[in-house]
Amino acid sequence: MQNISNEVRARVLNDALPYIQKYNNKIVVVKYGGNAMTNDTLKMAVMSDIVLLTLVGVKVVLVHGGGPEINDMLKKLGIESKFIGGLRYTDEATVDVVKMVLAGKVNKELVSLLGQYNGTAVGLCGLDEKMLLAERAYGPNDEDLGYVGTIRHVNVKPIVDALNNGVIPVIATVACDEKGQAYNVNADTAAARIAAELKAENLILLTDIAGLLRDKDDPSTLISQVNVSEVPFMKKRGIISGGMIPKIDCCVEAVRRGVKKTVIIDGRVPHSILIEILSSEGIGTQFR
Repeated sequence: MQNISNEVRARVLNDALPYIQKYNNKIVVVKYGGNAMTNDTLKMAVMSDIVLLTLVGVKVVLVHGGGPEINDMLKKLGIESKFIGGLRYTDEATVDVVKMVLAGKVNKELVSLLGQYNGTAVGLCGLDEKMLLAERAYGPNDEDLGYVGTIRHVNVKPIVDALNNGVIPVIATVACDEKGQAYNVNADTAAARIAAELKAENLILLTDIAGLLRDKDDPSTLISQVNVSEVPFMKKRGIISGGMIPKIDCCVEAVRRGVKKTVIIDGRVPHSILIEILSSEGIGTQFR
């Protein structure tokens, strides 16, 4: 940035002004995970983007997972990971590790990083005020998955309270049932439900790919816009397959529940959040 002239800086800010005005006092939910979470340079770019957006009047909610960190801790503790139909079986020991890693280590690290950029943040998790109320989930053939949950209600009060006080809520996706039993829940699903309940202007899913590709091996085949009504057809054609299915299902659910815009963007691109919000072109795949 040191080599950019003042004239260019002024032009960049002027070009961003309509988008700053559009998002002023609006809620944007960012689901944070993947490569942008494990690469330190990208992590710092994401944190600075979030603080910048907050400073120009955008109400940012950061929702995070932490699969790799959970896997590392399970290995260190000698707890074997077991999968049923591609879904992690979560026993009592594993759900304790999920709570410890997500609500403890990862959550507090993100709050601290935002503070390094002079952002004011608070760490929350789905157990706080029963923010994420869940019930037990089962596999495709009714297999027992242990303490894996599906979200049935979101209490937005602690999130709204933080936003109204100018604080960035950083949410770890651990849920609980009515009795307080903790459950491991899908972070993308949690972000979609939170965005819908908050009536967010935008839900941004940071991923490890450019977005939805017509040919998964060719980044130049990026599909920039998808109408939710097209999704079943794209699944039949195999354009949406594998690990993209649950992510796109979350985008569809968020849009149908009232989120105005949902996008899947490449978290490997530095400042991809700013490119998405503060430009006409945007980045990644947008669902409407």
